[in-house]
This record gives sequence, C-alpha cells and structure tokens, in this order.
Amino acid sequence: MSEILYNEIPSLDLADFTSGDASQKAAFVHKLGDAYQNIGFVAIKNHGLTQELQDKLYATIKEFFFLDDSIKNQYERPEIGYQRGYTGKGKEHAKGRNTGDLKEFYHVGQDLSGIPDTDPLKKDYPPNVWPAEVSDFKEVALEVYKTIENAGKAMLRAIALHLELPEDYFEDKVIHGNSILRPIHYFPIENPEEVPSDAVRAAEHGDINLITLLMGASADGLQVLRKDGQWIPITALPDQLVVNVGDMLERLTNKKLKSTIHRVVNPPREKMNSSRYSIPFFMHPRAEMDLTCLDSCVDTENPKAFEDATAGEFLEERLRELGLRK
Repeated sequence: MSEILYNEIPSLDLADFTSGDASQKAAFVHKLGDAYQNIGFVAIKNHGLTQELQDKLYATIKEFFFLDDSIKNQYERPEIGYQRGYTGKGKEHAKGRNTGDLKEFYHVGQDLSGIPDTDPLKKDYPPNVWPAEVSDFKEVALEVYKTIENAGKAMLRAIALHLELPEDYFEDKVIHGNSILRPIHYFPIENPEEVPSDAVRAAEHGDINLITLLMGASADGLQVLRKDGQWIPITALPDQLVVNVGDMLERLTNKKLKSTIHRVVNPPREKMNSSRYSIPFFMHPRAEMDLTCLDSCVDTENPKAFEDATAGEFLEERLRELGLRK
C-alpha cells in the first residue's frame, strides 16, 4: 500500500462499484482502500440521495431548529443518553474536553415498525421521537435514513473486499443496526465574546461508528487532520456524500483503516452570527457485533492494539466520554 498525503479527499463514483463491470468495481475497491488506509475519508456520488430529498430534509430541520428552545427541549430524552430526539445547545463535548460544542442536534434511529416482533432489538432500541410542530419531519427523515443506509451497505461491501473478506461480511451485522441520522444546527452566536474562549462548533474528534456518511454542509468549516499533522479542509460537491472511517472499523481492522481526527472550526468572528447545518448518518452495527481485531490485520509489525469488545460495549463507553451518558 502506497503512502499518500492527500491535499483533498479523493472523489469516487459509487456506481463504479454497484453497477460497473468487474474492472471498474476492482478499481473502486483499490482507490477506496488507498484513501481509507491513508486519510480515512472519501467523497462519493451516485449514492441514491436526490437533491430534492436533501432539500426537503434541510427545510424540515430548519423549521424545527427555528422553534423556541422551550419547545425543542420537550423533545429531549436524557434518560436514554439522548439517543433519540433533541439534544440541546452545548450538551455534547469531544472526548477529553469539558467545554460543550456550539451546536444542537436531533437523533433519528431505526424505524421499529420495520423490525420483526421476535427480534430482541425491538426491546433494545428506544422509539423515535417526532416533533408535533413539524408535520413532515418523520416521513422525510425516515426516507433519507433508508436511502443513506443503503449507500452505507454498498460502501461496507467494498470495504469487505478491500480487507479480503467475503463481500457480504458486514450484511448480517448492520441489518437493523443501531445507526443514527443526526441533523445538526451550529447555531448563530450573537455575542462571540460571551462564549468560552475554547468553545468551537465541533472540537477535534473521531466518530464512534463503522462509517459516517455526511450530506454536504451548508457552510465551510469541516477539516481533517492529515497524517503529517496538517489540517486540510473538506468540501463536497452538492451531489456528493463524504464517507469516513469510524472508530469501530479502525478497531476491527487494528488501525489498518484510519478513523481520522476531524473538526468543525468557528467562522471568522464577524460571521459567527450565521447558522451552519450538516446532516451526518452514523452507521452502526447491531450491539452484539464482535469488534475483536481481525486476524488478517494482526502481525508482528502490527500487534493487536485493542482489547476485545462488542459494538454495544464500545458505544456505551464512548457515550460516557462524550457526556451523553452518566
């Protein structure tokens, strides 16, 4: 595997993998592997999410976030670690920090109506929370959820082939997985001098999950830390999703695939009174997935770096570190 220092994240066409010939499919897997072993990020097009559907979701979340805090707070569920519904301003902080991020967000999980009654997940997953004030929130959010989830499954098939695993290796691990759609509002700061000096929109962090699929953000600010210590900006074209490796996948592959640190920096002070929106989809497996390092990723030069854990155990640990679980 070649060592590459990217000045921007690579752009790939998911159609090369899902509907291309064997050579196109192999080329996609090779490029994806290079990117994920070096910088952990790519941008993909032909992911199935139409601009019309994206526009609908942005319209609904803006309608919700424009509501008074007193109304939004009714949809908080701290008793379940904020895993469904609204999370208020400054409630989440990055691992190792105490200052809350300058954001608020909303969590949408699996639609329980699609899970058989015999599946134990029916008891493990909390029901979704839908704001009564935004009539089409549920319909639009669930359609986006399923569309991005399908794109994520295709990406995991390509990742499996790169790791020389069966193409369907992840299929049974992510069906009805604990994935989260998270519309985020980086709210306007009218008086920047009144917020803590170290407060940022999203402090440097790695994602918890297998992979994250991000709808194009409404303003600049997303940056990724390159392996040489340089921060480089990440921007996606309107027809692209940014897809990055999460900590669970890094753990499974014993750091072969990189869960790269990234952040959302504050705009210039004169622009802090404007909103920024982004909508990541955190693709999680079922809680019982074994994250023990793959034997193929452990050798004398790369000894096993992580203790054995399930996805559920690792998630609980990280939620406590983020201040969302007591």
